[in-house]
Amino acid sequence: MATQKRFIAGAICPRCAEMDRIRAWEQNGIRYRECVSCDFFEQLPIEDETLPELETRVSRPREEQSRQDFQPVKILDPKDR
Repeated sequence: MATQKRFIAGAICPRCAEMDRIRAWEQNGIRYRECVSCDFFEQLPIEDETLPELETRVSRPREEQSRQDFQPVKILDPKDR
């Protein structure tokens, strides 16, 4: 049975800098990544699953979310003018 290779959405190749060209798969306890546009190839041993998640534009907290400066809002009644 052939191993299913999956493209990594939004990944940028470290060699040719093309986006959405990296595909990844796992086989025999080793994680593989390769670029379909150039000759980039990488293999990494599968380690503990508690590795920190890589920061991406999607997982990075937004600046306005990370601020804790809250101010109360006073609602004015238009009849009081």
